[in-house]
Amino acid sequence: MTTTPQAVAVVLAAGMGTRVGADGNKVYLPVAGRPLAAWSLRTAARVPEVSRIVLVYRRGERGLAGELADREGVAVEFVEGGDSRHGSELNALTYLADDIESGAVDVVLIHDAARPLAGPQMFSRALAVAREFGGAIPALPMRGAVTADLSAVPAATLVRVQTPQAFQARALLAAYRQAERDGFDGTDTSSCVEAFTDIGVRTFPGELGNLKVTFARDIAVAERLLSASTR
Repeated sequence: MTTTPQAVAVVLAAGMGTRVGADGNKVYLPVAGRPLAAWSLRTAARVPEVSRIVLVYRRGERGLAGELADREGVAVEFVEGGDSRHGSELNALTYLADDIESGAVDVVLIHDAARPLAGPQMFSRALAVAREFGGAIPALPMRGAVTADLSAVPAATLVRVQTPQAFQARALLAAYRQAERDGFDGTDTSSCVEAFTDIGVRTFPGELGNLKVTFARDIAVAERLLSASTR
């Protein structure tokens, strides 16, 4: 009997909250009545194409992560994060490795828990593009950028990437294994994929409202947007 390959959503919640002014991990700060990370978990659970959700928690916060998932009623698998974003992604892929190699998991979607406003449609779009081309990244053009010598940069040449990002699972796992052998620690998922694979990574339109909560003022903006939405 054959089984349909699954898409797995990996939600990264192993960071810090220093720039947002939090004493601990910012993903547990209340935003519009829920912990920040809860919004991403709830969204991933509403995406028809996502069969499993992996929450990557910061070392020492397994209890907090479990309480969050239980409170939201979302079925979650837990993986301890690493010392960097790249390390956390590697840990998640290592956890999924057997299912990736068997073909049970064909696409892995990576999303920042600090981006509470990405909707289910963006998740679905990322998965569809990744299945067709190999990788998918939501991006917005950067307007008014300048170089170090203050010369203008053509608007079409620079983009601001967002998450969720999605990639064909076997290529993604192979890239992270090679990166580990080479001592490579990428700034985001796509940098590792582009360095160690030849799969096609396509961009698709991001959303202005898909902000990442980084500074204290971002919490107020996210509160307004989430409160105004019907999510």
